[in-house]
Amino acid sequence: MTFLDITVIPVVTADKAAYLEHSRRISPLFREHGALSVTECWGEDVPDGKLTDFKRAVALKDGETVAVGWITWPDKATRDAGWEKLMQDDRMMGGDPLPFDGKRMIYAGFEVVAEN
Repeated sequence: MTFLDITVIPVVTADKAAYLEHSRRISPLFREHGALSVTECWGEDVPDGKLTDFKRAVALKDGETVAVGWITWPDKATRDAGWEKLMQDDRMMGGDPLPFDGKRMIYAGFEVVAEN
């Protein structure tokens, strides 16, 4: 079954270009290690919720935008092996500082159970 790594990230709105450049730099590494695709989304219509919402989930601050992304893997075994290799790949850790606050990033892995 297809497996997704999903992230929800607060990004300084003015740093959108740096965020996309970071994605362009590391996305090929994910594909090299087995990912089928890497998708990045920029929040355009992110409503306030009554109990919770994307903004609260990442403690969004003024001047920030919620970004959502996912990495599509063919299955969990490929994802696990890919991440193990990625964490040992010097290219993953090189470059400029992260263009987002990693401490407020939400991430998790999900098995795709239906595609309609």
